Amino acid sequence: MEWQGLLSLLLTLGALGTLIFTRIGPHLVMTGVLIVLLVSGVLTAGEAFAGFGNSGLITVAAMFVVASGIHASGGIELIVHYVLGKPKGTRGAQLRISLPVALFSGVLNNTPVVATMIPAVRAWAKRIDVPVSKLMIPLSYAAILGGTLTMVGTSTNLVVNGQYQAMTGEPGFSLFSITAVALPVAVVGLVFILVFFPRWLPGRREKEIFGNLREFTLEVAVAAGGPLVGKTVEQAGLRNLKRIYLVEIERAGAIVPAVGSEEPLQAGDRLVFAGDTEAISDLLRIKGIIASTNGSEPTLAKEHSERRLVEAVISPHSNCINQTIRDSQFRERYGAVVLAVARHGDRVPGNLGTIKLKPGDTLLLEARPAFVSRQQYNKDFLLVNDLHTEAPRHQRAYLAWGILMLVVLSAATGLLPMLHAGLLGAAAMLLTGCCSAPQAQKSLDPTVLLTIASSFALGAALEKTGVARLLGETAIDLSAGHPLLILILIYISVSILTECITNNAAAIIMLPVVLEITQKASLNPEPYIFAVMIAASASFATPLGYQTNLMVYGPGGYRFTDFLKVGVPMNLLVGVTTVTVLALGWPLVR
Repeated sequence: MEWQGLLSLLLTLGALGTLIFTRIGPHLVMTGVLIVLLVSGVLTAGEAFAGFGNSGLITVAAMFVVASGIHASGGIELIVHYVLGKPKGTRGAQLRISLPVALFSGVLNNTPVVATMIPAVRAWAKRIDVPVSKLMIPLSYAAILGGTLTMVGTSTNLVVNGQYQAMTGEPGFSLFSITAVALPVAVVGLVFILVFFPRWLPGRREKEIFGNLREFTLEVAVAAGGPLVGKTVEQAGLRNLKRIYLVEIERAGAIVPAVGSEEPLQAGDRLVFAGDTEAISDLLRIKGIIASTNGSEPTLAKEHSERRLVEAVISPHSNCINQTIRDSQFRERYGAVVLAVARHGDRVPGNLGTIKLKPGDTLLLEARPAFVSRQQYNKDFLLVNDLHTEAPRHQRAYLAWGILMLVVLSAATGLLPMLHAGLLGAAAMLLTGCCSAPQAQKSLDPTVLLTIASSFALGAALEKTGVARLLGETAIDLSAGHPLLILILIYISVSILTECITNNAAAIIMLPVVLEITQKASLNPEPYIFAVMIAASASFATPLGYQTNLMVYGPGGYRFTDFLKVGVPMNLLVGVTTVTVLALGWPLVR
């Protein structure tokens, strides 16, 4: 092996280790790998940046906008209204969620589908008296299974198809090429959910963890003529209190949100603090602070245009993970203040400043209005539930579904390539007003797109330097050249990788190796590529393995072990079903 191959192999191992053992974002890791490959001369500029012009990546971006049109027009709520209804018991509720979500995820990116369904399912669970913990994991798993049904159901299928076309020069796969294997897998998975999950999932009913603001906030006032009038928050000694901190000031009917240290106090200011409410006695000992004479309604419960109350779930790639709220400088970094933290469905009481943030924690934030719009550029929060989001354009819901159906039919019948159909669908969503330009822009997750595009460079380097060939020959030796053993080995390898790193990166890195294996062993590449696609998406065992799992982690009140209990059997079942269907339905040898 020459130095180029050794460098490519070391970069692959280094990227995997960094993604598994650190909190550095995948987009930063893979972009760093691309830069090293380019600067070292392993890849030319054209080879390094080829991923940014890959048809699969562009189709992913277009389908993000199409999904945004369905979401912004209230298309999902339309289906929720007519489909959920009044089931009899837990199994009936899981059925009414799983079937439509699986179907929607086959033609839409599953992240906006799950994001839209979460608040609807929470409200519905209360109405039908079914514990929300019985419904949230089925919601996520159904979306994962449905995403494998078509080439546009998940970004992984699209980018693998695009990489396959670029590396082989073949025309690629049609919209429903993978359905023959994915449909039996989805059916088996959904039956498994409906048979076992009603008993296996915990029966924790959703608590109003942020329902009573008085449980975690307290209010005092600045005495008129007192020593604090005219002093800044810092000078008054109200910035570095141990058990509580200042959130906002109500002043003459207006609100000063996310109060800064240099904000001067005025007579009659009503100060709202968050944290340990037992610290009220400590506050009242400060000269110039008096008890608030506010009525029965807390200040935070009143609507004000100056601030938003937002629920947000911490992303696994957030810079705040394993830091306390105080040490992370949350207020300065995001322009928002943490009012309360919930973990596993329970609010974490006590001193907010000392709570170490974990992936999946749900935060109740008081933020300025611009906070939510900024999250399109900052992916520290996976799910943002803004109480003042833009109202859906319900009158365009049917139009949005019509556009989506035309996109699917055009690609399915071969009238248009998937890329062309997706781009026309995205343009139609914008031109008809199903979604606004800001909403379309927000749907284009830059970190996901950058990770995918940069990962192509590493895949190209593995192929160009011969590392993929070496790994392929090793895999053939380990499996004694047996086609079925090779299929099992590929599925297990991708499945383990996708639990540790992003599913897109796992698939893109493995595809060159798989193509080398099939070429060297004279195997039919199609079933092996389908195995890569499904293994990369079928991540059930942990809440961190797939984005939708983490999204339901907090709202469902789950513990990590809840995912292990139901997810490990799901991983095994989907793996066995996939390998069996591929082995029986496709010739493994050319």
